[in-house]
Amino acid sequence: MASSLRSEVIKLYKNLLYLGREYPKGADYFRSRLKAAFLKNKDETDPEKIKQLIARGEFVMKELEALYFLRKYRAMKQRYYSDDKP
Repeated sequence: MASSLRSEVIKLYKNLLYLGREYPKGADYFRSRLKAAFLKNKDETDPEKIKQLIARGEFVMKELEALYFLRKYRAMKQRYYSDDKP
């Protein structure tokens, strides 16, 4: 069971690292914050606590995706629609 949780944590870290490339404050800022968050909980051994932390990480991942979609939507809207309409 521990190895499956370990693989989930590694997968989550890689996915967050990938998503952090487009972070508004920069990839280096995101990478350092991500590493600090994972290192803070590296000694956790309780499987239930680890599952809670994984769920929190997945929530953060969904929030980042929503942030990026919203930014892309706003950029497309600015390109094709003008705000000069009465």
